[in-house]
Amino acid sequence: MRDFLNERASRLQPSGIRKFFDIVSEMKDAISLGVGEPDFPTPWDIREAAIRSIQKGYTQYTGNRGLPALREEICRYLSDRFSLSCDPEHTVVTVGASEAIDLVLRAVCEVGDEVLIPDPSYVSYAPCVSLQGGTPVPVLCKAENGFILTPEALEAAITPKTKALVLAYPNNPTGAIMTKEQLAAIVPVIEKHDLFVIADEIYGELTYGARHVSVLSFPGMAERTAFISGFSKAFSMTGWRVGFVCAPPHVDEALFRIHQYTIMCAPTAGQYAALTALRSGREENYAVVEKMREEYNRRRRFLVSAFNEMGLTCFEPKGAFYVFPCVESSGMDGEAFANRLLEEEKVAVVPGSAFGSCGRSHVRCSYATSMAQLNEAADRIAAFVARHKG
Repeated sequence: MRDFLNERASRLQPSGIRKFFDIVSEMKDAISLGVGEPDFPTPWDIREAAIRSIQKGYTQYTGNRGLPALREEICRYLSDRFSLSCDPEHTVVTVGASEAIDLVLRAVCEVGDEVLIPDPSYVSYAPCVSLQGGTPVPVLCKAENGFILTPEALEAAITPKTKALVLAYPNNPTGAIMTKEQLAAIVPVIEKHDLFVIADEIYGELTYGARHVSVLSFPGMAERTAFISGFSKAFSMTGWRVGFVCAPPHVDEALFRIHQYTIMCAPTAGQYAALTALRSGREENYAVVEKMREEYNRRRRFLVSAFNEMGLTCFEPKGAFYVFPCVESSGMDGEAFANRLLEEEKVAVVPGSAFGSCGRSHVRCSYATSMAQLNEAADRIAAFVARHKG
């Protein structure tokens, strides 16, 4: 029998995150610091809007782009919160930000194209590039630079085959952000080499001490940037699977056609829920976002302090809801540390190598869980570290 598998698909490696989730789900008394989703429930008025939409019989497909009212509210939201100018006519409501990432890469990436990806970064970017026949090229982002993408590192990674740059800040897994000044330093490099930017800013609402600044806000970037975000993180709507992408007209046209043929439309009830998040309960839901951010900030400070006290150097994240401590002092790399910690103390963290080679000596810990769980996890990790130090 012939091998029916697509060669690119057969080369894909399993997600380094899912392995630990699967083990923890069957382990009694285990604490997971691996889950990248809010532990807060979706606000009630958002849930109620979805229920009402079903009761009224709004259960058919929406237009392929999504509800017109939702696209208008998305663009108004981006203007109000981040001073961005986006067009509802060139906005597509997607099945989470994940579909949006895949759509844009399908639309712009051809066989042989190189796509630059900050390392460490979220696990899906490189596989999505590879599935299009492109080459994912890691750009090393170092802890001593705050895990930001520097203009020097960007310039050094560019070749004649480079077509696009994935820019994902606030960053998963490091929690790093890029300031206006830091973004301003890389924009000339992007323009010099005529790169397209895939800006995944799903954590834009979750920053601590400084408001998020988008690369899209810089002059000249609108024509070369696909802006991606969604409702999962800010509005605690992970399971609803509603995201969006705003792109320049020529790119939007292509990704929209792909979306038409592969997805049809995002879930209808989820779209009505998202519409309420941005319109009917706007101020109340923004207040919920602020409350979540304050609680995440409290947890963030606790975990950073806890890791540093136990001798695991921990970069201070300024966004998202992850910490990324270095575990070198334990005598283990991130993979060994995560496996042994799970086995001995029943605490699940994700090896930093899942996010790229720069994370090899790190582990990712999510603080999107209760303080009681974080306290217990920190005690177990401290006991583990003390036992293995030296």
